[in-house]
Amino acid sequence: MRIFKNAEVYIDGRLIKKDIVLEGGRVSFSVCENQAFADVFDFSGCIIIPGLTDVHVHLREPGFSYKETIKTGTAAAASAGYTKVFSMPNLNPVPDNEEHLAVQTDIIKRDAEINVFPYGAITVDEKGEKLADLAGLCDKVIAFSDDGKGVQRGELMEEAMRFSANKGKIIAAHCEDNSLLFGGYIHDGEYAKKNNHKGICSKSEYKQVERDIKIAGKTGCAYHVCHISAAESVELIRKAKKSGINISCETAPHYLILSDNDLKNEGRFKMNPPIRSERDRLALIEGLKDGTIDMIATDHAPHSAEEKSKGLRGSLMGVVGLETAFPVMYTNFVKTGIITIEKLIELMSINPCRRFGLEAGIKNGMQADLCVIDLKKRYTLSSEEFLSMGRSTPFDKTEVFSKNILTVCCGKTVYSNIEERKIANAL
Repeated sequence: MRIFKNAEVYIDGRLIKKDIVLEGGRVSFSVCENQAFADVFDFSGCIIIPGLTDVHVHLREPGFSYKETIKTGTAAAASAGYTKVFSMPNLNPVPDNEEHLAVQTDIIKRDAEINVFPYGAITVDEKGEKLADLAGLCDKVIAFSDDGKGVQRGELMEEAMRFSANKGKIIAAHCEDNSLLFGGYIHDGEYAKKNNHKGICSKSEYKQVERDIKIAGKTGCAYHVCHISAAESVELIRKAKKSGINISCETAPHYLILSDNDLKNEGRFKMNPPIRSERDRLALIEGLKDGTIDMIATDHAPHSAEEKSKGLRGSLMGVVGLETAFPVMYTNFVKTGIITIEKLIELMSINPCRRFGLEAGIKNGMQADLCVIDLKKRYTLSSEEFLSMGRSTPFDKTEVFSKNILTVCCGKTVYSNIEERKIANAL
């Protein structure tokens, strides 16, 4: 039995100074006088919050374990305070039927440090030609996505949305119109023009968002837009919500903090969609503040050092984010007063769970699913210290505040760095 003292605990939307007890893997808000505890910890300056949830993570296994494994990816997530991650389907084999999905879920059962919820593919092999075995996958996946690729044929997306609407499943879409890419690999903005790079226009994203919103309205499907980056996407989703469309969306920290003015000719600044203009960044921030953007995801997408060593032109798209997301958001948005800490908790824990039908929050008597974050901890992010096999992040060597020191998932401690907080051994 352990007691955590002097922290602020997130309960029902508020941070409340409260001592909590963990006994038998469950949370108790009842602390009796003269009660004996095996360990007493002083968490002054810390918050105890529901475990973070990331709805957009590439664990790379099966098929690409030289980039990341389920074991290393979930260990990295646990160290950062995550207790739930959703694994994207661009794997080998692609989880487009029950047999292919089982290859991944068998590894999850064996190696995962935290809860992993797989997506099922929308189309066979993510090729966009015919639907995957949605019926066979339906009860075994969190939602459907062809992430990494946009579904190019509207009629196929409509067929998928009709099925999903009937079954109460979410379609999570990577929105990208291939006909508008023209070989681009960074945002089609000032940096691209000045440095002779091929650009990706924002229209390639928002036109498919626009198409899918119409289909979602027509079918009644619950629709989720992955990693939005463009101002036009924000406005389309804002209007769709006002009109009653069942829609949600995510963005990632790098789109909120960086613009193409911050680009360097290094692979750690290359991802898809790309970091866009300052106008887009400010529109995303407004969307975050007014509730248009529902959640922060990382799009954690590790590659090998060689694959990310070829500058903006030659490197593969994708950066890591599990071990940087909360501290960079806290430092850039909470400490600067743009949003409250409660809002950040909603964006990174509560809202993702509620949207995808998972239990959210910390409740008396519940199996412990939480993390403890030291808000006063100041340090410099170092990719060399990541538990993830991926090292490529635009936030390397950035000074930040807030560090996770304990993660408890399903009642079990999956990450701990709290020995120095121990103040008593009562038994």
